[in-house]
Amino acid sequence: MTSLAARMRAQRLSHPASDATDLLASIFALQAQDVPAARLAARARGVRSLDGPLVRTWAMRGTLHLLHRDDLWVVHLLGPTFIAAGRRRREQLGLTDELCARALPALREVLTEPVDRAELVRRLAEVGVVLDPGSQAPAHLLAFAANSGVLCRGLDDTYRLLRVDCEPRGVDELWRRYRRAYGPATPDDFAAWSGLPKRQLKDLPDVADSPTRPAEPATPTGVVRMLGHFDTYLLGYRDRSAALAPEHAPLVQTGGGFLTPHVVVDGRVVAVWRRDGALFTVRPFDDRAERPDVAEEVADLGRFLDVDARLTWQ
Repeated sequence: MTSLAARMRAQRLSHPASDATDLLASIFALQAQDVPAARLAARARGVRSLDGPLVRTWAMRGTLHLLHRDDLWVVHLLGPTFIAAGRRRREQLGLTDELCARALPALREVLTEPVDRAELVRRLAEVGVVLDPGSQAPAHLLAFAANSGVLCRGLDDTYRLLRVDCEPRGVDELWRRYRRAYGPATPDDFAAWSGLPKRQLKDLPDVADSPTRPAEPATPTGVVRMLGHFDTYLLGYRDRSAALAPEHAPLVQTGGGFLTPHVVVDGRVVAVWRRDGALFTVRPFDDRAERPDVAEEVADLGRFLDVDARLTWQ
Protein backbone atom coordinates (compact mmCIF):
# COMPACT_ATOMS: atom_id res chain seq x y z
CA MET A 1 0.00 0.00 0.00
CA THR A 2 2.93 2.33 0.57
CA SER A 3 3.73 2.34 -3.15
CA LEU A 4 0.10 3.23 -3.95
CA ALA A 5 0.22 6.03 -1.40
CA ALA A 6 3.38 7.30 -3.11
CA ARG A 7 1.62 7.23 -6.48
CA MET A 8 -1.37 9.09 -5.08
CA ARG A 9 0.94 11.75 -3.70
CA ALA A 10 2.98 12.02 -6.91
CA GLN A 11 -0.26 12.42 -8.89
CA ARG A 12 -1.45 15.14 -6.47
CA LEU A 13 -4.50 13.09 -5.58
CA SER A 14 -3.72 13.10 -1.87
CA HIS A 15 -1.83 16.42 -1.83
CA PRO A 16 -3.86 18.81 -4.03
CA ALA A 17 -2.15 21.37 -6.24
CA SER A 18 -2.68 25.10 -5.82
CA ASP A 19 -3.26 25.84 -9.52
CA ALA A 20 -2.72 24.41 -12.99
CA THR A 21 0.94 25.48 -13.14
CA ASP A 22 1.67 23.82 -9.80
CA LEU A 23 -0.17 20.70 -10.95
CA LEU A 24 1.71 20.31 -14.23
CA ALA A 25 5.03 20.95 -12.50
CA SER A 26 4.26 17.74 -10.61
CA ILE A 27 2.44 15.48 -13.06
CA PHE A 28 3.89 16.91 -16.31
CA ALA A 29 0.71 16.59 -18.40
CA LEU A 30 -3.00 15.90 -18.35
CA GLN A 31 -4.59 13.63 -20.94
CA ALA A 32 -6.78 16.03 -22.91
CA GLN A 33 -8.45 14.51 -25.97
CA ASP A 34 -11.68 15.03 -24.00
CA VAL A 35 -11.74 18.50 -22.43
CA PRO A 36 -14.48 17.82 -19.84
CA ALA A 37 -12.51 14.75 -18.72
CA ALA A 38 -9.35 16.85 -18.41
CA ARG A 39 -11.23 19.32 -16.23
CA LEU A 40 -12.44 16.48 -14.01
CA ALA A 41 -8.87 15.19 -13.70
CA ALA A 42 -7.73 18.65 -12.62
CA ARG A 43 -10.59 18.92 -10.12
CA ALA A 44 -9.60 15.63 -8.48
CA ARG A 45 -6.16 17.18 -7.92
CA GLY A 46 -7.45 20.41 -6.39
CA VAL A 47 -7.50 22.60 -9.52
CA ARG A 48 -10.77 24.25 -10.52
CA SER A 49 -9.55 26.22 -13.54
CA LEU A 50 -7.31 25.41 -16.50
CA ASP A 51 -6.30 29.03 -16.95
CA GLY A 52 -2.60 29.77 -17.26
CA PRO A 53 0.32 29.28 -19.66
CA LEU A 54 -1.01 25.92 -20.83
CA VAL A 55 -0.98 24.36 -24.29
CA ARG A 56 -3.12 21.51 -25.59
CA THR A 57 -1.30 19.51 -28.22
CA TRP A 58 -0.28 16.04 -29.33
CA ALA A 59 2.39 14.50 -27.10
CA MET A 60 2.67 11.16 -25.30
CA ARG A 61 1.36 8.19 -27.28
CA GLY A 62 0.49 10.61 -30.07
CA THR A 63 -2.60 11.78 -28.15
CA LEU A 64 -3.75 15.19 -27.02
CA HIS A 65 -2.34 16.37 -23.70
CA LEU A 66 -2.37 19.59 -21.74
CA LEU A 67 1.16 20.83 -21.05
CA HIS A 68 2.79 23.84 -19.50
CA ARG A 69 4.39 25.92 -22.25
CA ASP A 70 7.81 25.41 -20.63
CA ASP A 71 7.48 21.67 -21.32
CA LEU A 72 6.76 21.94 -25.04
CA TRP A 73 10.23 20.53 -25.69
CA VAL A 74 8.48 17.17 -25.51
CA VAL A 75 6.79 17.89 -28.87
CA HIS A 76 10.12 17.83 -30.72
CA LEU A 77 11.30 14.85 -28.68
CA LEU A 78 8.30 12.65 -29.39
CA GLY A 79 7.03 14.09 -32.67
CA PRO A 80 9.41 12.24 -35.02
CA THR A 81 8.31 8.88 -33.55
CA PHE A 82 4.65 9.53 -34.25
CA ILE A 83 5.32 11.13 -37.65
CA ALA A 84 7.11 7.95 -38.68
CA ALA A 85 4.41 5.72 -37.21
CA GLY A 86 1.67 7.56 -39.12
CA ARG A 87 3.35 7.69 -42.51
CA ARG A 88 1.70 4.61 -44.00
CA ARG A 89 -1.79 5.81 -43.03
CA ARG A 90 -1.06 9.26 -44.43
CA GLU A 91 -0.02 7.75 -47.74
CA GLN A 92 -3.25 5.71 -47.83
CA LEU A 93 -5.14 8.98 -47.45
CA GLY A 94 -3.18 10.67 -50.24
CA LEU A 95 -1.04 12.70 -47.85
CA THR A 96 2.26 12.25 -49.61
CA ASP A 97 5.53 13.51 -48.17
CA GLU A 98 5.49 16.26 -50.80
CA LEU A 99 1.99 17.41 -49.84
CA CYS A 100 2.82 17.34 -46.13
CA ALA A 101 5.96 19.38 -46.73
CA ARG A 102 3.92 22.01 -48.61
CA ALA A 103 1.26 22.01 -45.93
CA LEU A 104 3.52 23.20 -43.11
CA PRO A 105 4.35 26.66 -44.56
CA ALA A 106 0.77 26.87 -45.81
CA LEU A 107 -0.52 26.38 -42.29
CA ARG A 108 1.81 29.08 -41.00
CA GLU A 109 0.40 31.38 -43.68
CA VAL A 110 -3.33 30.77 -43.12
CA LEU A 111 -3.47 30.33 -39.33
CA THR A 112 -3.67 34.05 -38.62
CA GLU A 113 -6.18 33.43 -35.82
CA PRO A 114 -7.68 30.41 -34.04
CA VAL A 115 -10.12 28.59 -36.34
CA ASP A 116 -12.01 25.32 -36.34
CA ARG A 117 -11.09 22.40 -38.57
CA ALA A 118 -13.64 23.12 -41.29
CA GLU A 119 -12.44 26.70 -41.69
CA LEU A 120 -8.81 25.62 -41.65
CA VAL A 121 -9.44 23.06 -44.41
CA ARG A 122 -11.17 25.78 -46.44
CA ARG A 123 -8.23 28.17 -46.00
CA LEU A 124 -5.72 25.48 -46.96
CA ALA A 125 -7.64 24.81 -50.17
CA GLU A 126 -7.35 28.50 -51.06
CA VAL A 127 -3.54 28.22 -51.01
CA GLY A 128 -3.40 24.95 -52.95
CA VAL A 129 -3.46 22.29 -50.22
CA VAL A 130 -6.73 20.54 -51.03
CA LEU A 131 -8.13 17.95 -48.60
CA ASP A 132 -11.35 15.95 -48.65
CA PRO A 133 -13.23 17.34 -45.64
CA GLY A 134 -15.30 14.17 -45.39
CA SER A 135 -12.27 11.91 -45.03
CA GLN A 136 -9.72 11.34 -42.28
CA ALA A 137 -7.10 13.27 -44.25
CA PRO A 138 -7.58 16.59 -42.41
CA ALA A 139 -7.21 14.96 -38.99
CA HIS A 140 -4.04 13.12 -40.01
CA LEU A 141 -2.50 16.16 -41.69
CA LEU A 142 -3.16 18.33 -38.64
CA ALA A 143 -1.71 15.68 -36.32
CA PHE A 144 1.38 15.61 -38.57
CA ALA A 145 1.63 19.39 -38.30
CA ALA A 146 1.24 19.27 -34.53
CA ASN A 147 3.93 16.60 -34.23
CA SER A 148 6.11 18.85 -36.40
CA GLY A 149 5.65 21.65 -33.85
CA VAL A 150 3.63 23.91 -36.16
CA LEU A 151 0.21 24.03 -34.53
CA CYS A 152 -1.76 23.06 -31.44
CA ARG A 153 -5.42 22.75 -30.49
CA GLY A 154 -7.09 24.97 -27.93
CA LEU A 155 -9.46 23.88 -25.20
CA ASP A 156 -12.22 25.24 -27.46
CA ASP A 157 -11.08 22.82 -30.21
CA THR A 158 -9.81 25.58 -32.48
CA TYR A 159 -6.39 25.29 -34.11
CA ARG A 160 -3.69 27.91 -33.68
CA LEU A 161 0.01 28.26 -34.43
CA LEU A 162 2.46 26.84 -31.91
CA ARG A 163 5.72 28.37 -30.77
CA VAL A 164 8.19 26.12 -29.00
CA ASP A 165 10.72 28.33 -27.23
CA CYS A 166 12.17 25.65 -24.93
CA GLU A 167 15.70 24.32 -25.07
CA PRO A 168 15.78 20.77 -26.51
CA ARG A 169 15.77 17.98 -23.95
CA GLY A 170 16.21 14.24 -24.28
CA VAL A 171 14.66 10.98 -23.23
CA ASP A 172 16.54 11.03 -19.92
CA GLU A 173 14.75 14.24 -18.92
CA LEU A 174 11.36 12.82 -19.87
CA TRP A 175 12.16 9.70 -17.86
CA ARG A 176 13.02 11.86 -14.86
CA ARG A 177 9.78 13.83 -15.15
CA TYR A 178 7.81 10.63 -15.61
CA ARG A 179 9.26 9.08 -12.47
CA ARG A 180 8.42 12.21 -10.52
CA ALA A 181 4.82 12.05 -11.69
CA TYR A 182 4.22 8.29 -11.64
CA GLY A 183 6.79 6.63 -9.41
CA PRO A 184 7.14 3.94 -8.34
CA ALA A 185 7.18 2.87 -12.00
CA THR A 186 9.27 0.80 -14.41
CA PRO A 187 10.84 1.40 -17.85
CA ASP A 188 8.05 -0.75 -19.33
CA ASP A 189 5.51 1.56 -17.75
CA PHE A 190 7.43 4.53 -19.18
CA ALA A 191 7.35 3.01 -22.66
CA ALA A 192 3.59 2.49 -22.45
CA TRP A 193 3.01 6.03 -21.16
CA SER A 194 5.31 7.82 -23.60
CA GLY A 195 4.75 5.75 -26.73
CA LEU A 196 8.49 5.63 -27.38
CA PRO A 197 9.86 2.36 -28.80
CA LYS A 198 11.95 0.33 -26.39
CA ARG A 199 15.04 0.68 -28.61
CA GLN A 200 15.13 4.34 -27.57
CA LEU A 201 14.89 3.50 -23.89
CA LYS A 202 18.10 1.57 -23.41
CA ASP A 203 20.42 2.58 -20.59
CA LEU A 204 17.97 4.86 -18.82
CA PRO A 205 19.70 6.43 -15.84
CA ASP A 206 18.90 5.46 -12.29
CA VAL A 207 16.36 8.00 -11.10
CA ALA A 208 14.90 8.16 -7.65
CA ASP A 209 11.19 8.79 -7.41
CA SER A 210 10.79 12.42 -6.44
CA PRO A 211 7.66 12.85 -4.32
CA THR A 212 5.93 16.19 -4.42
CA ARG A 213 6.41 16.68 -0.69
CA PRO A 214 9.29 14.50 0.48
CA ALA A 215 8.96 15.62 4.10
CA GLU A 216 5.64 13.78 4.37
CA PRO A 217 5.62 9.97 4.59
CA ALA A 218 4.00 8.01 1.76
CA THR A 219 1.44 6.24 3.92
CA PRO A 220 -2.27 5.62 3.33
CA THR A 221 -4.44 8.54 4.39
CA GLY A 222 -7.90 7.22 3.54
CA VAL A 223 -8.24 9.63 0.63
CA VAL A 224 -11.15 8.96 -1.75
CA ARG A 225 -11.21 10.34 -5.29
CA MET A 226 -13.75 9.97 -8.08
CA LEU A 227 -11.78 9.98 -11.33
CA GLY A 228 -13.20 10.41 -14.81
CA HIS A 229 -12.58 9.12 -18.33
CA PHE A 230 -8.94 9.06 -19.45
CA ASP A 231 -7.57 9.97 -16.01
CA THR A 232 -3.79 9.82 -15.91
CA TYR A 233 -3.69 7.82 -12.66
CA LEU A 234 -4.19 4.53 -14.51
CA LEU A 235 -3.02 5.64 -17.96
CA GLY A 236 0.52 6.09 -16.65
CA TYR A 237 1.29 2.37 -16.40
CA ARG A 238 1.51 -0.72 -18.54
CA ASP A 239 0.93 -2.93 -15.49
CA ARG A 240 -2.04 -1.53 -13.58
CA SER A 241 -2.59 -4.53 -11.33
CA ALA A 242 -1.25 -2.80 -8.21
CA ALA A 243 -4.11 -0.30 -8.35
CA LEU A 244 -6.71 -2.25 -10.34
CA ALA A 245 -7.29 -5.94 -9.62
CA PRO A 246 -7.21 -7.95 -12.89
CA GLU A 247 -10.64 -9.44 -12.23
CA HIS A 248 -12.12 -5.94 -12.12
CA ALA A 249 -10.10 -4.47 -14.99
CA PRO A 250 -12.75 -5.22 -17.68
CA LEU A 251 -15.19 -2.96 -15.83
CA VAL A 252 -12.77 -0.03 -16.13
CA GLN A 253 -10.66 -0.72 -19.23
CA THR A 254 -13.28 -1.04 -21.95
CA GLY A 255 -10.93 -0.78 -24.95
CA GLY A 256 -9.39 1.88 -27.15
CA GLY A 257 -7.64 3.55 -24.23
CA PHE A 258 -11.04 4.39 -22.75
CA LEU A 259 -11.44 4.24 -18.98
CA THR A 260 -14.81 4.10 -17.27
CA PRO A 261 -15.01 6.69 -14.47
CA HIS A 262 -13.79 5.03 -11.30
CA VAL A 263 -13.46 5.48 -7.54
CA VAL A 264 -10.01 5.28 -5.94
CA VAL A 265 -9.53 4.70 -2.21
CA ASP A 266 -5.95 4.95 -0.94
CA GLY A 267 -4.72 4.30 -4.47
CA ARG A 268 -6.81 1.23 -5.18
CA VAL A 269 -9.71 1.27 -7.66
CA VAL A 270 -12.75 -0.07 -5.81
CA ALA A 271 -15.76 0.99 -7.88
CA VAL A 272 -16.98 2.58 -11.10
CA TRP A 273 -19.40 5.48 -11.39
CA ARG A 274 -21.52 7.32 -13.90
CA ARG A 275 -23.38 10.59 -14.04
CA ASP A 276 -26.89 11.16 -15.36
CA GLY A 277 -27.56 14.86 -14.98
CA ALA A 278 -27.39 15.53 -11.25
CA LEU A 279 -27.52 11.83 -10.31
CA PHE A 280 -24.22 10.08 -9.55
CA THR A 281 -24.45 6.28 -9.47
CA VAL A 282 -21.62 4.33 -7.86
CA ARG A 283 -21.14 0.59 -8.42
CA PRO A 284 -18.66 -1.01 -5.97
CA PHE A 285 -16.76 -4.05 -7.17
CA ASP A 286 -17.43 -5.96 -3.93
CA ASP A 287 -20.98 -5.60 -2.66
CA ARG A 288 -19.98 -7.44 0.52
CA ALA A 289 -17.41 -4.84 1.50
CA GLU A 290 -18.08 -1.49 3.13
CA ARG A 291 -19.14 1.10 0.60
CA PRO A 292 -16.52 3.74 -0.19
CA ASP A 293 -17.26 7.06 1.48
CA VAL A 294 -17.88 9.11 -1.64
CA ALA A 295 -20.35 11.61 -0.22
CA GLU A 296 -17.82 14.47 -0.04
CA GLU A 297 -16.55 13.77 -3.55
CA VAL A 298 -20.08 13.67 -4.98
CA ALA A 299 -20.85 16.99 -3.28
CA ASP A 300 -17.68 18.53 -4.69
CA LEU A 301 -18.45 17.22 -8.18
CA GLY A 302 -21.87 18.82 -7.86
CA ARG A 303 -20.33 22.18 -6.99
CA PHE A 304 -17.78 21.84 -9.78
CA LEU A 305 -20.39 20.93 -12.39
CA ASP A 306 -23.00 23.33 -10.97
CA VAL A 307 -25.63 20.67 -10.36
CA ASP A 308 -27.57 19.66 -7.25
CA ALA A 309 -25.72 16.36 -6.92
CA ARG A 310 -27.49 13.26 -5.64
CA LEU A 311 -25.84 9.92 -4.87
CA THR A 312 -27.26 6.48 -5.54
CA TRP A 313 -25.75 2.99 -5.47
CA GLN A 314 -25.95 0.11 -7.90
